[in-house]
Amino acid sequence: MYKKLLNVEHKNLSLCVKRVIMKKVFYWIIGIIAVICVAVACIWGGEIKTISSVHSVGGNKYLYKMEYKAAYDLDDLISKDIDANAELLDYVIGRIGKGLPLKIKSAQVADENGEMNTMNCTSFQARQAGADGFWYGRNYDFFKNPTMVTVSRPKKGYASIAVSDMSHFGYSLEKLPSAFMSKLSCLASVYAPVDGINEKGLCTSIMALPKQAAQQDTPRHDVGTTIIMRLWLDRCATVQEALDLAATLDIHHDATVGSGYHYMIADASGDCAVLEFDREDGWKSMIVRKEADENYMLVTNHLLSEKYYTTVPSEYVGNPHSKSWWRYETADNYLDEHDGVLTLAEAQECLSQVHWKDLVWDNGMVEDTQYSNIYDQSSLCLYLRNWNDYDTTVKFEL
Repeated sequence: MYKKLLNVEHKNLSLCVKRVIMKKVFYWIIGIIAVICVAVACIWGGEIKTISSVHSVGGNKYLYKMEYKAAYDLDDLISKDIDANAELLDYVIGRIGKGLPLKIKSAQVADENGEMNTMNCTSFQARQAGADGFWYGRNYDFFKNPTMVTVSRPKKGYASIAVSDMSHFGYSLEKLPSAFMSKLSCLASVYAPVDGINEKGLCTSIMALPKQAAQQDTPRHDVGTTIIMRLWLDRCATVQEALDLAATLDIHHDATVGSGYHYMIADASGDCAVLEFDREDGWKSMIVRKEADENYMLVTNHLLSEKYYTTVPSEYVGNPHSKSWWRYETADNYLDEHDGVLTLAEAQECLSQVHWKDLVWDNGMVEDTQYSNIYDQSSLCLYLRNWNDYDTTVKFEL
């Protein structure tokens, strides 16, 4: 009987010891998890919040919105002299992954002949009817890809709404950001705007110019195709500030893409300019300004600078295959008929008259107007119509 009691007491003691040890192990594991969670939050907190904000808009699985909450350093980016898409994506991976082996692949590459069927776009600035403000209109014509609207509020810089073609950072109709891990590449969108507006009402957009990839080459730092636009949105309130900033950098368009570009920049005061590059003179900047007494300015996919401007379609000057000259004439006639003063509906109609639908290229790919945007430079909002759905307008605000 005495031995049985000793055995029971021994078992109870062993059980108590085990419970104490298990409790300590449990608290130890919880402590480790807490430390890991704190570390992850400190290292990737902004990225996690950003990824968590990615969502489709209005039930459209090809239109997304994201609130960019992670840190980014444009001065650091400038110092790296990054001027190619692949280099930019490597840089983005480094910023996002912080040592993890992530991959982002752009769809924006030339074919085996070093050429690419380039995006074909239309942009304009016009006065608002019945108001003291301006519209900034923009069609983005390209092969069907999902669209990202990124709202950014950097600590050092202006808040902005920017729109990106998601194929630039690896998405397609078959690959969409449906789950958390599949949304990682969306973080690259802040570096890849193709148009946008900031809190000061400055708007900008990009238009393709085949075989005219600017390669400015001076001791200044290099920036690539879309980074200059992010710099304008973050740092500039006026057209002149944007042009002055561009003059401090060398703009390099990625030659592997097979296209160059020119840019329209417009501010809330009505000032508007197109920045182009002189292929015959070291890619020096050429600036075309809107006349002070004009209510509107327009650009498509051919050069406007006096040295090259022509009303006769020319592959040396622009992209006749995209009917750039026809689009320019059609939109110009509409704007002129309205004396450059439009309601929102008329601004949307102007873009509608020059949109693409089911345009079949020689390689069998089908081009559409991926999206059609009207920016209100006074109210600081965007009216977006995606993929020729002209019955549905989605409004985005800062």
